[in-house]
Amino acid sequence: MKRLDLIRYLEQFGCQLLREGGSHSIFINRKTKKASTVPRHREINDFLAKKICRDLEIPVL
Repeated sequence: MKRLDLIRYLEQFGCQLLREGGSHSIFINRKTKKASTVPRHREINDFLAKKICRDLEIPVL
């Protein structure tokens, strides 16, 4: 899955960019107070995208 598509999906469910790390972006779900990292690769493995959604407690893709 494309990184930008995943970021748009996260933002639809209220997740926000907390900060930029060295090679990752850290997103937070303010409703559940959960955070997860999103790597800065153009393509993100589907298994990783599902794990990020589970970490942020939003519906899995």
